[in-house]
Formats: sequence, structure tokens, C-alpha cells
Amino acid sequence: MAELKMPELNSVIVAGNLTKDPVFRQTSNGTPVVNFHIAANRRYKDSSNQWQEDVCYVGIVAWNKLADSCKDRLKKGSAVLIDGELQSRTFKTEDGKNRTIVEIKAKRIQFLNKIAKAGNGDDVVVESDDADYEDNSFDKFLTEEESDLMKDKS
Repeated sequence: MAELKMPELNSVIVAGNLTKDPVFRQTSNGTPVVNFHIAANRRYKDSSNQWQEDVCYVGIVAWNKLADSCKDRLKKGSAVLIDGELQSRTFKTEDGKNRTIVEIKAKRIQFLNKIAKAGNGDDVVVESDDADYEDNSFDKFLTEEESDLMKDKS
């Protein structure tokens, strides 16, 4: 029997609102990173045909320019759409125990809130100009063929 190879696919898209202000910091070599959590809601009908709501809390991490763009634009309650991949990491807690968490490493973040801009002394609410930032720092690890496949063909 031929050996089957599992496809390498790790992709997540989730939308929600920040549960707290994001935490921005820089690594020891100056690389910007931001961490935050979002609450993603799901509505469904239960067995008695009544609407119910379930909340899933998801941790997000963003690096480099993507982290910089989050620093000034996000706060508690901000609505975002995240496109990324799942990653796990292990760390030691203060009491010395190992803890593993799974979070989303963001590749793209769409800021969904409206923003206010001043115009002739009045505040005008406009869309957030479809602010969409993409972290392409991993591109340097791709072959030319893989890079071509990743490009938008539209």
C-alpha cells in the first residue's frame, strides 16, 4: 500500500472583540510583539428552539509590523478579524510548573471598528478604511515557486 502523506495545513480565521487592552513589548533584539485575547461569539438554537449564545476566548500573538499596527489601533472592545495559524508554546509558571497554551499567530488583522476623523471642526465617523495589515516576515523562508503560489492572482 502506498504511503499517504498528510497535507500540511494550519489555517484559522476568527472574528471577535478584544477582552482587554493589548500587551505590547519588544524582544531583547528589538522585535515588536503584541498579545491579546478576543471573545468570539457563536449563536445557535438549542433543542427547545431557543436562541443561545456561546463564547470562545482565543489568545492572539502578532509580530513585527503587524504588532506595531496593533499598538495604537486596538483597545479593549475593539472588533477584529484575524487570519493566522495555530501555534503552541510551553513556559514555566512562577511556581516552576510547565504550562502549554495554544494561540493564534496572526498573519493578517482586519480592524473592524469605525474611527472618528475631524473635518471642519466636526467629528465625522468613517469606516476604518479597510485597514488590513499582513505579516510577510516568513516569506524569506519560501522558495521562489512557493512564493509565486502565495501571491494573489486576482
